[in-house]
Amino acid sequence: MKKKQLWIWQHPNYPKFNYNLRELLPKITQISQSIGQVKALITLLDKDTQTNIKIDLFTSEIVSTSAIEGEHLQRESVRSSIRKKLDATFDKEYDKSTHHTDSLADILMDTILNTTPLELERLHKWHISLLSQTPSRFTKIKLGVFRDYDDMQIVSGVIGKEKVHFVGVPAKRIDNDADALLKYINTSDDDIYIKSAIAHLWFVTTHPYDDGNGRMARIISDYIISKDFGIEYKYFSISSAIAKDRKNYYDKLEMSQNLIDNPDLDCTAWVLWYLDRFNDSLQETLDAINRVIQKTKFWDKVRQITLNQRQLKVLSKLLEYNEGEFQGGLTTKKYVAMTKTSLATAKRDIQELVKLGCLHQIEGTQGRNIRYDIVY
Repeated sequence: MKKKQLWIWQHPNYPKFNYNLRELLPKITQISQSIGQVKALITLLDKDTQTNIKIDLFTSEIVSTSAIEGEHLQRESVRSSIRKKLDATFDKEYDKSTHHTDSLADILMDTILNTTPLELERLHKWHISLLSQTPSRFTKIKLGVFRDYDDMQIVSGVIGKEKVHFVGVPAKRIDNDADALLKYINTSDDDIYIKSAIAHLWFVTTHPYDDGNGRMARIISDYIISKDFGIEYKYFSISSAIAKDRKNYYDKLEMSQNLIDNPDLDCTAWVLWYLDRFNDSLQETLDAINRVIQKTKFWDKVRQITLNQRQLKVLSKLLEYNEGEFQGGLTTKKYVAMTKTSLATAKRDIQELVKLGCLHQIEGTQGRNIRYDIVY
């Protein structure tokens, strides 16, 4: 009896992925509009502020792509590694980077700055840099070379009750599959966002390495899109958006990779989800830029007002959020907790900030439940 085919790489037309462009176009248009907004707003900021936003986004990209796979990096270490690359004023006395975070920063900068066609040697170098100092789920893994065995399974559950989510392509097919993928990345005329999503799905379907395939797929996706943006306009972190929807990330991949849910190699649902996450990333960037602009306008407005250090500290904290986003609003108790002052002093400080037009009472709150928010 012929063995039942389960995985998309067993389809006779693999890897000829299909997608419905008509369904995808509204998402692509939305992304283009968001990118236009980012480019317009970023010009309103000075160079130092632009650099700081990039540092935050690049740091989040590295931290998030590792967190998706269960590796939790120290954010300050990653931030130091990025700052060494982007900030000419970085004081090495406060350097908290490690060799590992430096390697991850090197990979990210290579995806942004090195726009040459993607080749196998470069893939292997990324893999070595990615995992050379990372604890692996496996006792021994080969770095910078493809696996030479067939039983590459994505499994969850306790021993004896394991669930196989996916099986990678057989080892004898990996080289040809990787060559075809690189050719697609370097020569296809597909829209870059669609190409980025398909390359991601394709790579994790091949699953060519012992470990690190998910992170490598996201690096490849980032490379494809970054080629069109360069360092000047690299204001997105797709891994941050994916990390916030981690469960759906794995669910969408699993549905796209098996022939029961996807008998026709149709990756439209996966690409739609991916485009939504990319746009989420751009919206986060827009929020960050708007927060900076609002903060600048606010301090310009209150520059002539004399405020004490407690008031300045609380206002600075509130300005880290968009209007209405500070959970529960500012209360007297929160003011006391932030400034370590007395309740009476907190009440006086808040009332003064209200009179000066820095804070306003949130509508519908009063008495013991009174809350305040910043006036932008």
